[in-house]
Amino acid sequence: LPAKLINGGIAGLIGVTCVFPIDLAKTRLQNQQNGSRLYTSMSDCLIKTIRSEGYFGMYRGAAVNLTLVTPEKAIKLAANDFFRHHLSKDGKLTLLKEMLAGCGAGTCQVIVTTPMEMLKIQLQDAGRIAAQRKLMPETVPAGAVETKSPTAMQLTRELLREKGIAGLYKGLGATLLRDVPFSIIYFPLFANLNNLGKRGVDGPAPFYVSFVSGCLAGSTAAVAVNPVDVIKTRLQSLNRGSTEDTYSGVTDCIR
Repeated sequence: LPAKLINGGIAGLIGVTCVFPIDLAKTRLQNQQNGSRLYTSMSDCLIKTIRSEGYFGMYRGAAVNLTLVTPEKAIKLAANDFFRHHLSKDGKLTLLKEMLAGCGAGTCQVIVTTPMEMLKIQLQDAGRIAAQRKLMPETVPAGAVETKSPTAMQLTRELLREKGIAGLYKGLGATLLRDVPFSIIYFPLFANLNNLGKRGVDGPAPFYVSFVSGCLAGSTAAVAVNPVDVIKTRLQSLNRGSTEDTYSGVTDCIR
């Protein structure tokens, strides 16, 4: 188990470093609405981000993920192994029990995921709001004063001071609706695809098989939960333009 936790943490750090610019583009595209569309596509968003904020602008908010991704992956992997162990019979699991184990893992990980996403989204979307002020001033609320983008620590202190611990867990329900189905799909699909490439009955699968299995399982799960991810992103966003809607909850956002 310790080796799996260490490997999960290292994989999480590498994953954040590699895909964070794509995640930033996703967040900014998901938050666009009601005629205030600054970006037309992922590539357009990344190009405009580099032009206005520099190369490292694509990594705005990455420090939060790099700090919290290790405990998040540790909880997720440990919980999945724990539930798989207790649900297995003679070392074997039915598909339903694999899905239940994934459900347990997804439920446990939101302890870290929700505050991590809450802070990350504010930092990622700050560049979009700043760009809107310059390029689309009609979307800025009347009388709004431009302020310097806060740091993760400043956001944390402000949320705790104004709303207590609940401020960091805004959007918890939407996060559960995203992460639980994701894990229900991802873990069983990865395990079964990986088993297809194993060397012998008990031998490990080659690296390329595990890599492809992870890509296919992750892509399938991400596509399946993307609508809920849009809802979660919009619920957790604190700053909006004057033409952008605010939401009272998941049901209100869906409408």
